[in-house]
Amino acid sequence: TDFSVFMSAVIDHTAFRKIAGYIDAMQASPDVDILVGGTYDDSVGFFVQPTIGVTRDPNFVTMREEIFGPVLTCYVYPDDKFEETLELCNSTSPYALTGAIFCRDRYALMHAATVLRNAAGNFYINDKSTGSIVGQQPFGGARASGTNDKAGSSLNLLRWVSARSIKENFLPLNDWHYPHMAAEK
Repeated sequence: TDFSVFMSAVIDHTAFRKIAGYIDAMQASPDVDILVGGTYDDSVGFFVQPTIGVTRDPNFVTMREEIFGPVLTCYVYPDDKFEETLELCNSTSPYALTGAIFCRDRYALMHAATVLRNAAGNFYINDKSTGSIVGQQPFGGARASGTNDKAGSSLNLLRWVSARSIKENFLPLNDWHYPHMAAEK
């Protein structure tokens, strides 16, 4: 294993073809400018060059779907449309695996984190969104991205049990009042 390699091949031919299809859609669209990458090669392995595109369409397919490969699509929103853009992030996709916000304004950060509380199972603030680290971050995706728990997390146990409380009184009930309901003396 060569640990100096930052980006390796994608997992299999099915994933390769799917990711290549997203890149092809980006290249074919007049609404997307590819800034970096945009190539792929399966002659030896399933290699996809890391690709970054900028779209003018916030509903472009790569903004709505999960892509398990090195493809990033950016949308630059107008400065005066922050609230509308947050709603767009919250409602554009049925998926909610990972999200991030980069900002210097603390109020804007906290507001975005609140508005987007259901938009990502892993939410990063001013940090790279690399995905959760098993054993360190317990949550996975939300919505169509998963159940918000990870294997190995104690939270995963709650997926398989139904909590139940049982209270038993060994003394006969002589009154329906609770002690706090008694008249003050």
